[in-house]
Amino acid sequence: MRSITLGDLRSSAVARSLFAPTTLKLALRKLGFVQADPIRAPARAQDLTLRHRVKDYRAGDLERRYARLEVEEDVFVNYGFVTTSLQALMHPRAGISTWTAARRKKAQALLEFVRERRAVHPREVDRHFSHGTVTNYWGGSSSATTHLLDEMHYRGLLRVVRREGGVRIYGTHEHAAGPADAVARQARIDALVDVAVHKYAPLPGASLSALVSRLRYAVPQWHGELRTALRRAHQRLAHARVDGVDWYWPAGESLSRGAPQDTARFLAPFDPVVWDRRRFEILWGWAYRFEAYTPVSKRKLGYYALPLLWRDRVIGWGNVSISNGELRSDFGYVESHPPRDRPFKRELEAELGRMRLFLDLDP
Repeated sequence: MRSITLGDLRSSAVARSLFAPTTLKLALRKLGFVQADPIRAPARAQDLTLRHRVKDYRAGDLERRYARLEVEEDVFVNYGFVTTSLQALMHPRAGISTWTAARRKKAQALLEFVRERRAVHPREVDRHFSHGTVTNYWGGSSSATTHLLDEMHYRGLLRVVRREGGVRIYGTHEHAAGPADAVARQARIDALVDVAVHKYAPLPGASLSALVSRLRYAVPQWHGELRTALRRAHQRLAHARVDGVDWYWPAGESLSRGAPQDTARFLAPFDPVVWDRRRFEILWGWAYRFEAYTPVSKRKLGYYALPLLWRDRVIGWGNVSISNGELRSDFGYVESHPPRDRPFKRELEAELGRMRLFLDLDP
């Protein structure tokens, strides 16, 4: 039996994630979770991720069709869109922190307000309650009612029913009871680990540990049990040692060893192929960094550099923007120049064409 190589891991990382384009509903089911980001450069990260995996996908389709999909906005290993079946594994998030009596009273009043109106805009809530302002995560000022809406959403008391102009519209939400005993609870935690591994595998051991640790955001009520869940994962998952590193992927799954497609793709900064920066550097031999929040003087790749995948190699990056209704792009390459073969040039032009179509720009 041939031993597994780094090339096998690289090919598998691309092939198992970039599956054949399908419907939006099926793609979401396959992924389980799509990380969200509000920056548009030239589109939001969730749209840039889905365009490779959904037939005829256009920027904004997820938001436009959200209410008809079996999906919810919630926190998994990051904030994003989760399937309803995945969300059910995470809730109820009971006993995650203690609210003061005054805060509980405000939350109850807000919950009753939302229940009466069925769906509310944060502005409407703020006008009704006028709770003042608080300091948000980025150091700016947010209305206290919006902050409380966010807390209640995270706890599972509210859900996002849709968005209007990018703003969350909230409705009430009820979840089934949690697992009845320790065995059922462990089964849920293991299922969450398997969803995460399925999405980001193959994973080096250190990345698997970090990924399981991030599930503390998904299930803060069980954060103390994640270390033992990691030990169970080590025993359950398929694994191999390659060049001194232990790698893990779903049990019973063979690593893809097929020939890569002659395809060029711009990947989102949070695409499953790119997301694990540790794995990225091992597989492709260079460090990708997301620099949108990096001071301009310290940027090396660009504000919103999109890793450029050619076949099964990430050979560089592109900065893509829209100016006067036209697509603008510039590129950087790890080896200082692009591949010189004709197929690459042809496929890069094809990918720019696909990007224009995705953004509904004139050809």
